[in-house]
Amino acid sequence: MLKMISKPAVKLVERYLPDPYIFVLLLTIVAAVAAIAVERQTPLAVMRMWGDGFWGLLTFSMQMLLVLVTGFMLASSPPVKRMLQKLAGTAKSAGGAIILVTLVSLAASWINWGFGLVVGALFAKELARLVRVDYRLLVASAYSGFIVWHGGLAGSIPLTIATEGHFTVDQIGVISTSSTIFAFFNLAIVVCLFIAVPLVNRLMLPDEKDSVYIDSQLLEDEPVSQGRITRPAERLENSMALSLLVGVPGLLFLLDHFILRNGGLNLNIVNFLFLFLAIVLHRTPRNLLTSLNEAVKGGAGIVIQFPFYAGIMAIMVQSGLAQSMSEWLISFATATSLPFWSFLSAGIVNLFVPSGGGQWAVQAPVMLPAAQALGADISRVAMAVAWGDAWTNLLQPFWALPVLAIAGLKAKDIMGFCLIQLLITGIIISVGLVWF
Repeated sequence: MLKMISKPAVKLVERYLPDPYIFVLLLTIVAAVAAIAVERQTPLAVMRMWGDGFWGLLTFSMQMLLVLVTGFMLASSPPVKRMLQKLAGTAKSAGGAIILVTLVSLAASWINWGFGLVVGALFAKELARLVRVDYRLLVASAYSGFIVWHGGLAGSIPLTIATEGHFTVDQIGVISTSSTIFAFFNLAIVVCLFIAVPLVNRLMLPDEKDSVYIDSQLLEDEPVSQGRITRPAERLENSMALSLLVGVPGLLFLLDHFILRNGGLNLNIVNFLFLFLAIVLHRTPRNLLTSLNEAVKGGAGIVIQFPFYAGIMAIMVQSGLAQSMSEWLISFATATSLPFWSFLSAGIVNLFVPSGGGQWAVQAPVMLPAAQALGADISRVAMAVAWGDAWTNLLQPFWALPVLAIAGLKAKDIMGFCLIQLLITGIIISVGLVWF
């Protein structure tokens, strides 16, 4: 039954879902037209707002890019790969493989979203080599674990508002992760998803005659040839000592930060942690640079789209459009229901702004004044936006691209399964935001 329901949804998404870059262009046009039509701004004024604000999030853009890149490098390090191979050997059946890859992806995504995407895809390939299982559902299960990332340690919205000098600090100050990531309501949602998502994936496992398998030989990695080292520069590139001389002090700095100085988590600390772990685990600079070259390919969308998000934010704030939307929202929302409406609206906006950081830049000017006017819990509202962003990533395939590239599939192959998860997880998260 679930397979029958997913088929028309897959066809619909495949036909009408454009590239994420098209989304940001459309959203820019919508914001500009709305500022002119609703706020009575002149086209020249809107153009100036957009152009002046276009480069307003450069620091933030670099932080987001590094989240993806450092997570990828850590996940592709030899020790992590060996751990995945050993863990894959514990799966003895197709159903067990589906549950196992989902749990691994959930855990890895909660730690770091870039790490989770890559670990899930690599682990799915390892399982497919050992277990006869529907490859589409296996990869979809790996991607479905991504749902928890924004409620985890690398959630860009909670880490942003926990970072000194963030762009909304004048409105809400610095909010500790103890009120967001480690709050009871957020941890309760995460626990529920760790139970529900693997079970739903297991129940969607097709019958033998309907399953799609892949030749395990096609999943073997091509061996990397190591030529003879002849130049002094090559010796430095392949020096383990050089990596350790830099990597170990970096990890010691983190121990000092957390233990002696009682420091907290923020975007810079998370990126620092994963970068220096990757430096040590890759052992040589050459191995790290090889991984980096692969990682950067998945960050192209962040580089080109974030300036547009900054321009959109400038239009919304300076034109008064954000204030108008805030007033409309609080006209029917209450302090209790605002997190739900924030979650729902964030899920819709995520279809146009497929990035947690970019989405917060667009929605913060709307949600924060509404929360303050209603006396709502700002931490819960911020996490509602975060969960809304993570939720509809099951429909918006932008962040599935790294997974699909590693697995060798297309979005249409996994989206039907993800849509079922979209419906079920949406109910769980909504209840958690309002009642937990």
